[in-house]
Amino acid sequence: MADELHNPKLDAHPGSNTEKDPESWVSGDDPMTGAQASYLTTLCEEAGVDAPAEGLSKAEASKKIDALKAQLGRE
Repeated sequence: MADELHNPKLDAHPGSNTEKDPESWVSGDDPMTGAQASYLTTLCEEAGVDAPAEGLSKAEASKKIDALKAQLGRE
C-alpha cells in the first residue's frame, strides 16, 4: 500500500497562513481601504498622535496600524 500523504489539516498545531508580511502582499501597493483608514484614525486619536497623511498604501497603513497597536499595548 502506498504511503499516505501528509494532511496539514490534521496537525495538532498547524501553522497559520493568515499572516503575511505586508511587503509580500500582492495588493500591498493598492490604496488603503476605508476600514484601514477608519481604524488608523481611531488608533491615532487614542495614541494622541496626528493621523497620517492620506494616500497610504494598504501595506503602509497595515504597518502603521501594527505600530500603533503595539504602542497602545494591543498586540
